[in-house]
Amino acid sequence: MEKNGEKVANPAAKGRETSEFLMAIVRTLSTSADFQQREKEKARIEKTFTESDKKLGELVSENYQDLTQITQDFSTISKSVNEAREKIKKIKDDLSSCKTLLHCKRDELRRLWIEGVEQKTMVAMLDQIEQIKEVPTKLDNLLLKKHYLHGTELVVNAVAKLENQLVGVEALRDLKAELITRKEQLHEVLIEELNRQIYIKSQTPNFSSLPGKKGGSVAKQDTLKRKERNGVPPPEKIEFGKEVKEDLNSDPEDDPTHFIAILVESLYMLRKIPEAAEGLKVRIQPELSAIVARTSQLLLESTSNQVDASNQSQCLLDLLENIFHQFRFVAHMHKMVLRNLDRIITSGGQKEVSGVPVRQECLYDMTDVWSKIQAVVELLLREYLDVENTSASRQRAPTSFDEPSTDINSFFAKKRPAKPKKMALFRFDASIHAISTNSYVDDSRAFDTGDLFSSSLLAEMGLEKNQMVCKPSVYNITAIFRPLESFIREIEDAIACQDGTSSLQAFVTDFVQNIFLGHVHYTVSTSITSATKDLIRYYKNPQIDEEDESFDALRHVVDHKTQKELGVNRPLLTSTVTVDKNLQELRELMQDLPDYADQFLNMICNTLKEYRDTCHSAYREIVQYDSDERRVISAMWAKDEDISRFLRSLPSWRSLQSSRGQELASEDVCSEEEIKALNSKEAQILISNLTSSDGLIQQEIITDVTQMRTIANVHESLEWFFNRMKDFSNGLSARSTATAAETAASEYPPVSEKTLGSLKNLVKDFQDLAEICLLLLHLEVRVHCFYFLLPVAKQSNYAGPIDDLDPDSNVLKLNKDLTSMEEVLQQSLQPKKFKYIFESLGFLVASILMNSIQYMKKINENGIKKMCRNLFAIQQNLTNITMSRESDLDHARQYYELLYINPDDVITMIAEKGCQYTFQEYTELVKLHHRSHPALSPSQLEQRMQKLKEVIFKTPNGEHTP
Repeated sequence: MEKNGEKVANPAAKGRETSEFLMAIVRTLSTSADFQQREKEKARIEKTFTESDKKLGELVSENYQDLTQITQDFSTISKSVNEAREKIKKIKDDLSSCKTLLHCKRDELRRLWIEGVEQKTMVAMLDQIEQIKEVPTKLDNLLLKKHYLHGTELVVNAVAKLENQLVGVEALRDLKAELITRKEQLHEVLIEELNRQIYIKSQTPNFSSLPGKKGGSVAKQDTLKRKERNGVPPPEKIEFGKEVKEDLNSDPEDDPTHFIAILVESLYMLRKIPEAAEGLKVRIQPELSAIVARTSQLLLESTSNQVDASNQSQCLLDLLENIFHQFRFVAHMHKMVLRNLDRIITSGGQKEVSGVPVRQECLYDMTDVWSKIQAVVELLLREYLDVENTSASRQRAPTSFDEPSTDINSFFAKKRPAKPKKMALFRFDASIHAISTNSYVDDSRAFDTGDLFSSSLLAEMGLEKNQMVCKPSVYNITAIFRPLESFIREIEDAIACQDGTSSLQAFVTDFVQNIFLGHVHYTVSTSITSATKDLIRYYKNPQIDEEDESFDALRHVVDHKTQKELGVNRPLLTSTVTVDKNLQELRELMQDLPDYADQFLNMICNTLKEYRDTCHSAYREIVQYDSDERRVISAMWAKDEDISRFLRSLPSWRSLQSSRGQELASEDVCSEEEIKALNSKEAQILISNLTSSDGLIQQEIITDVTQMRTIANVHESLEWFFNRMKDFSNGLSARSTATAAETAASEYPPVSEKTLGSLKNLVKDFQDLAEICLLLLHLEVRVHCFYFLLPVAKQSNYAGPIDDLDPDSNVLKLNKDLTSMEEVLQQSLQPKKFKYIFESLGFLVASILMNSIQYMKKINENGIKKMCRNLFAIQQNLTNITMSRESDLDHARQYYELLYINPDDVITMIAEKGCQYTFQEYTELVKLHHRSHPALSPSQLEQRMQKLKEVIFKTPNGEHTP
């Protein structure tokens, strides 16, 4: 035995060991023959006994209390055992007596047991009745607190009891009917609560981008965070599969996900899953329409007295963004409902409802939800995009732009003369009354949308006519296209379209391609046609009086306010500004609707082509001067490739190009001598083409200076327009060559390489026409000089007896003409271009008059004075125009003053001082001297000519000779 980890000896074994020990001692003592040994053994035993006795005494002393307690406990236990034995014996006797008695009264006991069971059953039924009587009150309290799971379980259990255990209780008939009715109505309450959780709960629109509101992105983040705090986790955080329990001590709406699960579980307990699924499916579109109506009304209330025509599109954008956000939340909630329904169907095998398994076919799916969302968004877009009113008058937009490469000179070929159009004598559309009336009508129609909407569509949307947040217009698509496309991509990703295109995407594509693009093309074409038709009519009717001319000219040039807004300091054609404005709108549409950038670029190219042709037509009308469509000389020369190339190579032209931002190479910078040589070459080309002995320039010039102002305006307008279009074309990238980095950095989306090439060609055409207009002005001023100065030598008399103090009449006409051109061109051209027109004009005039000496029959001193007066008068006028002394006219005047000197003296002067003029100029001078003095013989002329030749070609300045 062991006790508390120590071995305890058995008493019997211990007694046996003691006896054996004593017997061993006796045997030892008896067998020992030696007395001494026996004594020794005895002494050892006595000693051992003494030690044992001593040790026993010590142990007894140490454990006295324990021994005493053991003795007492043993006495108590022994007593208790004896008493128990007596009681058991008594019980056995009593049981034997009871058995005998019960055997005698068995029937009576059975009766009493049955009565007890009946009483117990009655009490239980009464308790159930009392509980069922309290069910309506408890149910109301639970439904009031939205503890639907406990309420459903309560009413289901109560009805089950009434139909089973309490079916025969007539007093509960009315209560039973009431509870059955409440049970039938409860599933409608649950469905209504589901719809409220899906469509209304936490659906708080946030109109952040309107006046006085905070930024949209920040507000959206706040909204998402608020919904996260309200217990609506994102889809990836929702967990299903847990047992659905309801806590009566918390608000069930604190956790919408769990609340949805409770509602679905409650519907399952009511065996109403198919009805609930069908009810939810039927209510999708009406509830979505109600969201649109509520959001529209809230937007109108939040923007009262703040919305004007400038931010109507922003209101629509804000409306759609809020609607899309709510629709995403609706889809999210439907997804939670469907996952709970699927959990009920699949958990533990298929559950049964009224004995029939719940099949997946009984439910709806997310495709149905997104389909209804697309339908409602499409109805909304049909209203705000004004589809019903614009589809009846669809316009076809050009599908592509494919213009063959053209030569700009082809636009200057002869055309059939156009039939003159009838012109109205006057119009009142620019009168104060007309302008004020039109402004009043426009303002009154700004928000008058009452008759613009289809009442059937408004009724289907649940909207009233006064709930539209902005005026319907096809242009509303520009503000909403990007968020709309993003929402469509979400839908297509969610439903995984088999054909890759959703119904909403199909609607948007059809609207943009078949309605919007055509409408934009028609609007742009109408605007440009309206701006250019009067321009053409004005160009085709130059013969108008001064008052009408002033009025029409002002109408075709923008005012100073517009010039300031555009950042230009010279007048621009109204038509050019109008075209640029329309093209700017198309460029903005390329940014707003990047998927259709190619179509808008095609419109831009078509518009540029039409306006280019219009400008060419207007140009041709200006430069032709009779019914045979003969052109003025300057126009023919400006389009001549050789002359045009030469004029563009002159330093003055290159300097003009450098002022436009094009740097000149070091080899293109000319010295003063080179510039003089090039100017001389230009003068020689003009003189060789325009001077002849058989006639004068007749009508081959532009006689109306206002036409020159028009050409200057055309040049400035087209150059300004070209620079803007050049910046635009440089900002575009071809789709086939654009890298991802270039696409991300570009302001515009990539476009077709072919169309981009056509655009750049058209832009180059405008540059060419602008440069041709400037070259024409440059040449026209010089042709005018020929027109007035050639008769000075060919028709005037310089050998008269009277000294005429006035310059030649043609010189006076030239000065008046130059002054008139200065006035109109200085107002229409930039200073550097104005300088280009009149620069080196003094050299040309001097060359013309010096070259005209060959046409003079004779001259005397009075004629020499008259020619000097002519040169001085022209020099004074040109100095006033160019603000620099025209020293070349001094050179010409000195040339004519040589006629005062005898030819022999002139030859001597050449020998002494060198050549100041060319051999040809000296030759004509000597010939005129001989024609003016008939007494001189031809042999003398030949001698002087021979001497002149010898002297000039021997002089160190012989480089002046040809």
